[in-house]
Order: sequence, then C-alpha cells, then structure tokens
Amino acid sequence: MNSLYQSTISSLPLLGRGKVRDNYAVGDDKILIVTSDRLSAFDVVMNEPIPAKGKVLNQMSDFWFSKLGQIVPNHLTGIAPESVVAPNEADQVRGRAVVAKRLKPILVEAVVRGYLIGSGWKDYQATGAVCGIPLPAGLKMAAKLPQPIFTPAAKADIGEHDENIRFDDMEKRIGKELAAKIRDVSIKLYEAAADYAASKGIIIADTKFEFGLDDRGVLHLMDEVLTADSSRFWPADSYAEGISPPSFDKQFVRDYLETLKDWNKTAPAPALPADVIEKTGAKYREALQRLTGQELQH
Repeated sequence: MNSLYQSTISSLPLLGRGKVRDNYAVGDDKILIVTSDRLSAFDVVMNEPIPAKGKVLNQMSDFWFSKLGQIVPNHLTGIAPESVVAPNEADQVRGRAVVAKRLKPILVEAVVRGYLIGSGWKDYQATGAVCGIPLPAGLKMAAKLPQPIFTPAAKADIGEHDENIRFDDMEKRIGKELAAKIRDVSIKLYEAAADYAASKGIIIADTKFEFGLDDRGVLHLMDEVLTADSSRFWPADSYAEGISPPSFDKQFVRDYLETLKDWNKTAPAPALPADVIEKTGAKYREALQRLTGQELQH
C-alpha cells in the first residue's frame, strides 16, 4: 500500500502544511487540501506514515459532508483534484484530496462531547464540570452525559496543545451571535451523526468541528468531519462505564508511546514499530468500513 508522507506539488502555490494536511492555492477563491498519511499523537507529528490513512480520512469526511449537508453548507466544490494539478502530480491527490472553497477560518474548534472521557474527564474530576459546564455528581469515566455538551477549544500552533475554553470566552473572541450559531449547529451535527453511527454499532464519544465564513458571512463546515482523527469512535459491543473503551483511531500509537519512559511527549518523535503502524492502519480502515459500509477506494 503506497504512502504519502508529504505532498510535493509544484504546479500550485503552497499555502501551508498542518499536522496532517497540505494546503495549496487554486486561484484566489479555492484551495486544494491534500490529506497525507502523517499521524500526530500528543500534538507531535510522528516520523512514519500510516499507509492509506489520508485516503481513509478523506473518504470518511466526504461521506459525512454528504450525509450532513442539509444541516449546514460545507466547503466542498465538487471539482476533481486531479483537474487542478499537473498530470504527473495526479497520483499525489487521487483519493486523498479535495478542492474546497477558500473560507475565512474561525479560530475556535467546536468540540461536542456526548461521553465523559479524555480532557473532559480530567476536568470533571478536578472541578465537577467540563469547561465550566456543571455536570451531575458521581459520574464514572466514559459515562454517557445527560445530553451532549459544547466545549470549545482555542486553536494552538503546531506542536502546542489546543486549549479548552469556556463558552463566554468564545463569545468574546468571535461575538455572541456567531458563537451561539456554531454551538447550535455543532450539537445538531453531533446528534445526527451519533444516531446514525449507533445504527452501525459505533458510539461517537466526542468530536470536533471546524468552521469558516465565506465572503457573504455564511457559515460553512470545513476541514475534516467525523473522522477517526477528529473523533473518538467506540465499538458499542465493548463499551462499559468506568474504563477507557477501545477506540477506532490512533490508540495503538498512544498506548505504545505511553510505555516509553524516556520520551516526554515533545518533538522529535520516537520511531514507531511496524506492528503499531500496521494495527493503526487496520483500525482506521475498519472504522471506515463499519461506519460507511464502503471499502477503501484506491
């Protein structure tokens, strides 16, 4: 299975590289987003690619953009990525790229939590609340919340950790009206996706959405949506309260890294063993197949 660690497209101007995606300008109003096979854990980009991971993420995002399109507009243009690059660069974009509208990004991540896990669980243990939202006493790790909660995060630079913020902080950053709209749309998106995933035997514990505005100020869903990189997917048949359920994502990588006594979770990243890479790739492909019913399209 071929991997792409970093794209090298010279026919378009490079706008920048994120932890996973490489962005190129297509004229003044569109952008080519190439999803590489890079993987980040603890906000550090690993040195080895996870074969076909970028194609899995791209295909899964396309599935969700289509399924949730009636809730909010999204960034897709429908233009074939192969049509905007040089012929000899088509292999770098086939199955792993989209031509998207160039939007003004909102620099707050929209996080929705349906279950108490991760940084939310740590926050709850310390304060009885998550991002200032009080929760009932006595909840266990991985407990299902009475209703989904919206807990925004301020986007950090590469290598830095995103910072959970309170809703009133989000209002100060982007304005009350836009903050309320993003919160309401995010919860609608999460609830629709969680209901669908439940029918496939998968729990969406939490997820993050990213939004941008077009020239007319219309809110659009952008970047990636409900992938194993941006969400916690749990198999419903092995879910239980009080434990951290196994997940369809980079958990194999995180678990391996946690065993390393001499790595302090900062760059440079340690080398990943072949079996960890293989198991992680298989988990991503399984999530795609179980959620969408589709095999990976090469």
